[in-house]
Amino acid sequence: MQKIKYNVSLGANIRALRRDCGLTQEQTIAKLQLLGCSLTRGSYAKIEAGIQNISVQELLAMKEVFHADFEDFFQKQPEE
Repeated sequence: MQKIKYNVSLGANIRALRRDCGLTQEQTIAKLQLLGCSLTRGSYAKIEAGIQNISVQELLAMKEVFHADFEDFFQKQPEE
């Protein structure tokens, strides 16, 4: 159960970072593909939803796209 909560929190942080950058999922995927990630929109949506794992390569590319620090990906989200 803890793993599921962790994945959802990571996905929520990724969604928040994307939105803070003013990017749509499609724009984010295009930028990630330019950096060598072969994510589809469906896969990316599953990552944001916390139901698909993220690779180290994808995390590094997102860090660059969002101009973020690693800590930004792992902050705890407030309970909804």
